[in-house]
Formats: sequence, C-alpha cells, structure tokens
Amino acid sequence: MASRTAIGLDIGTSGVRAAELSFGKGGASLRRFGQVALPPGAVRDGEVADPETVAGAIRQLWDSAKFGSKKVVVGVANQRVIVRQVDLPWLPAEELRKSLAFQVQEFIPIPVDQAILDFHPVEEFTNDAGGRMLRVLLVAAARDMVSGLLDAATRAGLTVTQVDLTPFAVLRAAAEVDGFGPHDADAEAIVDIGARVTNILIHQRGVPRFVRILLMGGDDLTQAVAERMGVPVQDAERIKRELGLQLVPSQESESHPATRTLETAANSFVEEVRGSIDYYLAQPAAVPIRRCVISGGGSRLNGLEQRLASATRLPVSPAVAGRLTAGSGQDFDEVQSLMTVPVGLALVGVA
Repeated sequence: MASRTAIGLDIGTSGVRAAELSFGKGGASLRRFGQVALPPGAVRDGEVADPETVAGAIRQLWDSAKFGSKKVVVGVANQRVIVRQVDLPWLPAEELRKSLAFQVQEFIPIPVDQAILDFHPVEEFTNDAGGRMLRVLLVAAARDMVSGLLDAATRAGLTVTQVDLTPFAVLRAAAEVDGFGPHDADAEAIVDIGARVTNILIHQRGVPRFVRILLMGGDDLTQAVAERMGVPVQDAERIKRELGLQLVPSQESESHPATRTLETAANSFVEEVRGSIDYYLAQPAAVPIRRCVISGGGSRLNGLEQRLASATRLPVSPAVAGRLTAGSGQDFDEVQSLMTVPVGLALVGVA
C-alpha cells in the first residue's frame, strides 16, 4: 500500500521553498525539499507583489525538485494578518466557525467582509456569570492579500488545498513537547526568522498561547551593512556572515567598519523579540517560559543564538524537526533551519 504524501509551500520574501512529506507506519519522512531564490520586490514583507515572477520561481522549483503532486498547503504571515486572543461564548466548532463574522468585528481593525476568518481553540472556561466560554486565537487575513498568494500558486499550475497561518506551521514542525513532564505547565517560545518576516509563537504543550508577526528579519541586518559599506546586497550578506555577532568582539571584528552597524541592527531585532516575549509574560494568564527554539534562514547567523539567550534569559537552541525522519537521499544538516515552515505546512493534515 502506497504511503500518503503532502506538500507544504512557503512563499517567502527571499525565495520559495517546498517540502514533500511521506506518511507511513513509521511516521512522517522528508521525501523531497527544494528552494528557488526570488528577485527583490517580488514578495514584499510577506505579501506577493509580483504574482507572475513568483509563479515562475514556483514552476522552476517544481521542475528542479520533481515533487510528486501539484496539490499544496500554503502559509501566510505579514502585516495584513491579525491574530488576537479573544473569549467567545462556547459553540460546537462548526457552528462557531459559521458565526465568527457576527461575533468578532469589534476585535479586528478590518471589516469582516474584507477578511478571511479562522480560529484556533486554546481552552474552555466558565465566566463569572456561569456561562460556558471558549478562549481562542482569532485569525483575520485580508482577503485581497490571500487572493494574491493564491493567484501566484494558480499561475504556477498548483492547486492550493488549504491556507494556514505560518506561525501555526512553525509550531507544528518545531514545537518540543516530549521534553516536558506530564504535569509540566511551562511554555516554550519558537522564533522563526525569515528574510523580512519573523514569526514568534509561544505554546504550552503544543497549544498556542501567543502569536506575533514581526516585519523584521535577516535582510534588515544585511541591508544595514550594505548601506553602511556602500556595497551590493550580495557582498553585504557575505560580510554579515563573516563577522557574525560576538558576545566578546575580537580585535579584528571591532576594527571592521561594518561591525557597529551590524551590532546596532542586531540589537534592534533582539530587543523586538525580547519585547514580544515580555509582553506575553505580562498577560494575566501567562505561564513561565522554559526555553526558546529558533529556526529560519535568519537564525543561522553566528552569535545570534547566544545574543537572544542573553537578552531573554532563556536557553536558546536551534529547532529540530523531531517528528520527521530523513527519506532516501535526504540530508537534514543543510536544510534543517530552512524547512521548518514548508514541513509544518505539509503536516497540517496530521497535526
């Protein structure tokens, strides 16, 4: 009997990436992974600006990686996606889904008829009046933004079976729940750092408690170096990688003209992440965070892991796709940090 497969497609600012998973008795395994770079401006801050260029990159990706299907799950995460924790009167899931538009207008800054709505249940509780309530993470995405994403996939000849919130995909792929005891109430922070979009999600044993989407990422550091040095972006990226971030700068790095610029840009990014975590911890229902895991192309910058650990006072480590095994001919080492989102999208049907 043939194993079932699924493909997750991540359309990012710097490139398109896809992962094909195979599901069998032994769990999920990575069957194929591929990526193709996008020219600047094709995707701006997580939103498709040039559908035809993006479609061309997707077609190139399918030609090179030889994926076994054209059915995909795609993700969204940008400034036109709103995520709010709200309390609603309890209803069965399907009834609640149908009634969302009539219940949530006061919680989102866009008209409900211009938004695609969804929710993720967090917990049930009883309010002071004895009413049965449901706490949810409400997701509202601008309809025209999602249409642009679907347009690019359709032009590439793909069929989108589902649109998922990218932070939920990150949770699916990167959450570490096995390391917690059966009665452990601590939470974990996951930070997925892309080129221009960073997804922060805090969960408690796999249940999302907090989501924030930052319009910052690795390219912001690269651009700062390019402007300071007056060099092309490609050269600035190389300089950024060579310098990295150091808790104790060497004499050689201190003398480099880009060091202070890189440090300033990195500190700004780290403070945004720390501020997001602190904001969550200040909420009345927050629970302590035990650790933080990082993923995404931007997480590979030398020293960033240590810098985040110092700022957040949390243990920080790279995310590991614990639910995944390597298929034939696949090597995790080179793509581990890059495949979190497409893998999480492919896992949507089994989470």
